[in-house]
This record gives sequence, structure tokens and C-alpha cells, in this order.
Amino acid sequence: MKNLKDILYKVAIQQVFGSTNIQINNLVFDSRKVTKNDAFVAQKGVSVNGHLFIEKAIDFGASVIICEDVPVTKQEEVTYVKVANSSVALAIMAANYYNNPSEKMPLIGVTGTNGKTTVASLLYQLFKKAGYKVGLLSTVKILVNDIEFKATHTTPDSVTINSYLDKMLTAGVDYCFMEVSSHGIHQKRTEGLHFAGGIFTNLSHDHLDYHETFAEYRNVKKQFFDGLPKSAFALTNLDDKNGNFMFQNTKATKKTYALKTIADFKAKILEKQLSGTLISVDGIEVWTKLIGVFSIYNLTAIIATAELLGLEKLEVLTLVSRLESVNGRFEYIVSSDGVTAIVDYAHTPDALKNVLETINNIRTGNEKLITVVGCGGDRDKTKRPKMAHIASQLSNQVVFTSDNPRTENPQTILDEMEAGVAPENYKKTITVLNRKQAIKTACKFSEAGDIILIAGKGHENYQEINGERTHFDDLEEVANCFNQLKNQ
Repeated sequence: MKNLKDILYKVAIQQVFGSTNIQINNLVFDSRKVTKNDAFVAQKGVSVNGHLFIEKAIDFGASVIICEDVPVTKQEEVTYVKVANSSVALAIMAANYYNNPSEKMPLIGVTGTNGKTTVASLLYQLFKKAGYKVGLLSTVKILVNDIEFKATHTTPDSVTINSYLDKMLTAGVDYCFMEVSSHGIHQKRTEGLHFAGGIFTNLSHDHLDYHETFAEYRNVKKQFFDGLPKSAFALTNLDDKNGNFMFQNTKATKKTYALKTIADFKAKILEKQLSGTLISVDGIEVWTKLIGVFSIYNLTAIIATAELLGLEKLEVLTLVSRLESVNGRFEYIVSSDGVTAIVDYAHTPDALKNVLETINNIRTGNEKLITVVGCGGDRDKTKRPKMAHIASQLSNQVVFTSDNPRTENPQTILDEMEAGVAPENYKKTITVLNRKQAIKTACKFSEAGDIILIAGKGHENYQEINGERTHFDDLEEVANCFNQLKNQ
């Protein structure tokens, strides 16, 4: 039980009907999960208005209603608290409910279009190798030191975030690394959190189905840095044209990293291979298993963050050489006859371009690059022709296929992709609707030494069709294809 008055600390309250000096059980924003003496927060969401479920929440036992619009008819035994913004109120109340765990350990947020998962996950890995207890809140998984929980969103809801941070605190976690999505920022899920640092990776075309314009998408990302406290650091990629933009209104200590520009933390690529990359940091050479220019940007951000959090440079560089790549990020296997299959999460035009350019830079002879790619349904449609153009421009052969069509017609998605292919690349492309069959087709096209890129889903072990998820793993599928071809 928690005192409502304590949970409302720092919430912008406009009006109260009833007493705030009462005890509540849980903080709930889904009316279906309300139990006796819970506080129900009615949010005005993107598709659902929680205010429509206030009466239902009361029927289920809610004794407190937090809302922006107070019902005309009020029940005497219920306390109604009118607030300016229910989502902001929920986030602040969630932090208070769990006694503000983010104030008691360093919480580092990572935002940007690409690289969030890699940077957060590798920071978790590096600090674990350095002997610390570490927490991770990411797209792929949530980790409370060694205990793993399944992730459902890039940035979970504010109650979930604080509950995991509380678990981390109880487990003695020293540092927590967290992905911060534009959706999470816009929907105020990170309000009330105290960040010790913020990292900006890059910004490119994504989520325009939600944000509508690139400027709005960029400005939402910037809000995260605007909200950092003076005690925090703000680390930005200076080679990205939006890097300095993130700094404009931040109170945090400004730090930069780059590969091309003069920056506080700078790395240089010396040698590229499929097995890894040789880099130089402040004149010290380091071998990393990570591949591609985009990966070295991520690695430079990791090195910078570790040093900003107090680790010694030589220790950091030693640990960097031992880091393993993140699941679904440039993971590869090699067939018995020397065909390399790479599975990567690249699902934006920029990410796909980066991966294809990386492979082309590593290619040594006449080997073909065969790309299998699709686009997700119910998401930003404008990137579909762009991704198809990039794939067909930078590959020798492309197989367009279904990704996660969700509730859309998969053939419609593929038609919209094909519209982006330039006439000179028509002969390079074919469309195979079934993803399993598409991967098989790419394997049959391949010869010894060729490279197959399977893009878009990476770590995901499912395919979502008509709202139903069935098991599907790109790495498993290509491994099966290689085994079948071997036995033929």
C-alpha cells in the first residue's frame, strides 16, 4: 500500500475531488487490470482514450481516478484528481510509487534511429566484463544483472520501467543502460526518470507513420536531451548532421564522438575484414569483432560512455576487444562450400544502406551479393520504395519478400517496394512472397564465395501475419537451407 499524497509529489495537479490522504494498492492505466483500491490513470492515447473506461475501472474497484477530464457524475467514495497531462502524471507517479529508483543508480539513455540496441547491449556487456552488476532495458531483452525478462516495446511503459529499475536496485545493480525511443519520449514514458547520461547515435528516415514529418521526429529526439539534468552528460555523434542540434537546449555536460570530425572521442578504421575491424583510438590499436563503419560509430560511443562513467581508457579498450556482436546485428554463418549468410536487423533505408556498403567494402573478388529484404506492415510506407531502390542498387541480386505484414496485405507491401526499383535494376530483382521460400531461393542462387544478406528482422524469432505471431528465425532458416544443399 502507498499513500496517494506521496505518489502525487511533483505532479501538476489542477483540481482534486475527495481526499489524497488515502492508501492505494497499485498504479494502473489499463482498466482491465484494475483491482480493489487501485489508482486508475486515464490517458488519452494514440488510438484509445482511457477516459472512456473510468466507470469500468471504478466497477473493478478503483478508489482513485487520475484524469484530464473529470466526469460530470462523480462517485462519493472515489477520489478524482484532475491533471494537465495524464501520461506525464503517470510517469511521475510511477517513479514516486517505486521511490524514484533512477535517482539511486546511474541510468544511461541511448536514442537515435539506428544503433540503440547495439550501444545499450554492448555497454551492458562491457560493464559486466569489468566486474559490475548491470541492468539493461532494450528492444531485445530486459536484464536485471543475470536475470532475463522478455521485452515487448523499445521503451516500456513508465510503470514497467520503474518496476524493473526497482528490481535492479534491489539486486544491487551498479549501472543501467536503456534504449529510449521516439515513441517513448513522445508518449512521456521517460518523464520522472533521472538520467546520468544520454547518447545520440544518428538520425535518419524512420517512424514517419507516427511522427508525420522528419522535423517532428528529430525534435522529439531532442526533447530527451533538453530534459537531461545539469549533473548528466550528453554524448552526441558529431559526424551526424543532427548531432549538434541535440545539444541546443541541454543543461548537461556536452561531449562528442566521431570518426571524421575533431571530437572529444575519436576512432579511426585501419583495416576491415569479415571477421572484424582494426581501429585506432588515441593512437592505440584495437581489434574488434564488430564489422562495418556503423558498428565502429557505435563502438566509439561505447568507449566514450565507459570513460565518462569513470573506467580507465586502457581497461575500456581491452574490454572492447572482447565484446561479442549483438543477436541479429551482422550475425553470419558460412556454408560448407563457402557461401556467407549475414542476418541483420536493418529495417530502415539508412541501416540497409550501411550494411550493404559494409559488405561491398569487404568483398574481395567476383563474389555476388544477394539480398533478401521486405518491409513491415502497418508502419511507415514511405520507406518501402527507398529500401527497394537501395537494395537493388547495391546488390547483384535481390529477392523481395514478406517481413512482418501484420494486418496489411503482404503483396501490397511488395508492390509498393517494387515501385522504387530503377529500370536498370529490374533484371536484378525477383519477388517471392513466402519468406522461407525467399531464403531458399537466395541460397539456390548462390555459389561458392557469394554473400547472402537477409535483412529486416535480425533477432526476431517470429513472423507476424494478420496479428498472429508464428515462429520464424532467419538464421535458423538459412542454416537449414545450407544443410539441405550440402546433403543434395
